Amino acid sequence: MARGLLWAFVLLPLIEIALFVIVGGWLSLWPTLALVVLAAVAGMAVLRRQGAVTAGRMRAALAQGADPGGALAEGSLIMLAGVLLVLPGFLSDAVALMLLTPPLRRALIGWVGARVVTVNLGGFAARGAGMRGETIEGEWEEVDPSDTRHRPSGWTRPPLPDDRGQ
Repeated sequence: MARGLLWAFVLLPLIEIALFVIVGGWLSLWPTLALVVLAAVAGMAVLRRQGAVTAGRMRAALAQGADPGGALAEGSLIMLAGVLLVLPGFLSDAVALMLLTPPLRRALIGWVGARVVTVNLGGFAARGAGMRGETIEGEWEEVDPSDTRHRPSGWTRPPLPDDRGQ
């Protein structure tokens, strides 16, 4: 893992520099710089807009009692695309444009989601890996819901599906 990160930190800047030289040779200096500046401006616009959009989608999902994970994953990938657009470089811009494509973004979320452990906390479930016959050790204690000794001060229990008549 560490060796892969080292290679990424060495190779990615070299690839970006090589792409600058190639694109600069095709287009000349000023059009190449204009593309870099245009990508950075577009990235800032994506970042500015996406924070509020993601928060709104998560609020709507929570209000409906649904899992906000999908909205969070979509918003996070779009914000990552915005950051990649802000960074100077054509490879990072190409990856950002792929992340801004909804079918590719959903495919990536599905691929990653199939490799993440399924956890159920307070009625929300996150799907994923670790469910391939592996045993996950842990300790648990059954607590009476009316017993407040185990709760932090000011804590209220989130609504469960039974509370909504489902």
